[in-house]
Amino acid sequence: MNDNEKIEEVLNGTSQPEKRPKPLRTLKRVDTGKPAAGTGPAYHGRYEAPPSIDNRGRYEIPQSVDNRGRYEAEPRRDSSMNYSDGYAEYIPQDYDNENNPEKSSSKKKKKRDIIVKAVSIIASLSIIIAMVLTMPIMWWDKKGVRERVSIMTYFVKRKQPLVHIEGELDKSVEKIDVSINTNVLPEDYNDGLDFMEQWIEGQYTVLFLGFDVDSLNTDVIWLCQFDLKGGALRILQIPRDTAVPDFTSSPSTKINSVYSSGDPQYADVPIQRVVDCVQQNFGIPIDAYITTYITDIAEMVDLVGGIPISLDEPIHYEAGKTIEAGDVILNGEQSEWFIRYRYGWLEGDIGRMQNQRRFMAAAMQKLMDISKNEGTAKLKEYIDEVMDRELIATDMMVVDLTRLADFCGTIPLESVQVDMLPGESTSNEEPYIGYDGVEYSIYSIHKQETLDLLNKYYRPYQNPLTGYGDTAMLEYIKDHNYSNYDDKTATFDDLIDSEAPARDPNKVQ
Repeated sequence: MNDNEKIEEVLNGTSQPEKRPKPLRTLKRVDTGKPAAGTGPAYHGRYEAPPSIDNRGRYEIPQSVDNRGRYEAEPRRDSSMNYSDGYAEYIPQDYDNENNPEKSSSKKKKKRDIIVKAVSIIASLSIIIAMVLTMPIMWWDKKGVRERVSIMTYFVKRKQPLVHIEGELDKSVEKIDVSINTNVLPEDYNDGLDFMEQWIEGQYTVLFLGFDVDSLNTDVIWLCQFDLKGGALRILQIPRDTAVPDFTSSPSTKINSVYSSGDPQYADVPIQRVVDCVQQNFGIPIDAYITTYITDIAEMVDLVGGIPISLDEPIHYEAGKTIEAGDVILNGEQSEWFIRYRYGWLEGDIGRMQNQRRFMAAAMQKLMDISKNEGTAKLKEYIDEVMDRELIATDMMVVDLTRLADFCGTIPLESVQVDMLPGESTSNEEPYIGYDGVEYSIYSIHKQETLDLLNKYYRPYQNPLTGYGDTAMLEYIKDHNYSNYDDKTATFDDLIDSEAPARDPNKVQ
């Protein structure tokens, strides 16, 4: 019967049960005297160790030891289980790590290791960055001389602010005979200012010029000499009317006209004409210059928060522009009035110069207070702000200005000395007539008194000037009628509490 026929019978219910073969007869167990299979001792190969013997290799880690690698992740853990040494056990959810000091110590150690690694990485990066910034990998060009400097030096320390406005000074040896006195200043002396170009080691001289409103005349001329070796600062005030006929084409012969009316064949750069004039007349080598405008001085005063000063009487600069008497803090606008005021002084422009001394002393005190109370870093912030606003023009670098500011912070006010160039103004008895036929009021230098002042204070490391072929000074008034300006030496400490210049009683204040 095939399969189809079987299926049809099942469906019709006519299928017959299939006959099965008879089972085999039951075999009887024969007792051979041997144990039954599975009831005797377990079988082991000839070289297989029995379970009672630890068969781990010499360097194999026991099961009880955590054999995860240093950076191998732990096995997945169930929230209700605690895994320790490869075994799981139930631990209540409120289990405290304090009950497991070994686990708590391990976590602390891991945290400490992470902090140590992070600090090490940061320190390493800092060292690498510092090395890159200080390595001499950039070229610095100046006046044809090339040298390798670091990135920090190139972009920060040697940044020259506003040098394009006035130009760089010509420091060739033909400009001035320095004539160093080696008995006073050893040839191997080094003041440590390696990056600052100096005519003389141990001193640094800056010519400060303040322009009038028209930007033509230098109405403020101060020669600031930083005696680095002697620890002093000396300021020589040169009156703007000082006669220097060999250095200007102006019929007035006044020194304030040298910048705009100096002979261009003598020096193409205007600032160089003024520097040459001062160097050749007074024998003081000038290392750098700073120029500014009277309106810029006002902005700088506002920047530092004003200048405290004491006034015995009010100053009426113009109608509606008055500075009241008493202890006042001059703002920028008032400072401009204070510096420019001369109408009411008995000695006119000389009285204005004397009043400017008081302002200088007060400003110096303000800067020293900033350095003392707010730190030199704050002082540098002000210098950077002055640079950013282009309130001054200079051939100095930012680091030079910072070093000079730091130096000023180390000297007391009694070591800051101010002098006025000895001389006298022309009078009705001895008028000066220019080549244009116009009468001018000029300031005639007292030559010998000036030589004595320069040799005593402003040439500490140079041989003395004799006046015979080593200076271009011309003395217009030979017979001195007035000597009150020949000895105007004062320290800033004296000027802080000094009185105002004498007022003209004939002028309405």
